[in-house]
Amino acid sequence: MPEMIPVDSSNIESVGYDIGSRELHVLFLANRSYVYSDVPREVYEELLRAPSKGSYLNRAIKGVYAYREL
Repeated sequence: MPEMIPVDSSNIESVGYDIGSRELHVLFLANRSYVYSDVPREVYEELLRAPSKGSYLNRAIKGVYAYREL
């Protein structure tokens, strides 16, 4: 698992990115963890910069990239 970075969000606790596998890891405050596959690094960086992490996740990641729950 990559280094997880805490974020300011009402529903996301932290996010991490594995450059080698292009996997985005998202840990929600409800203790659910998801891994999104084949995510470009730019999308991860945009997520970190987004004023609303949850809105960005819903708009640009969910439904776009395959995922699995850990």
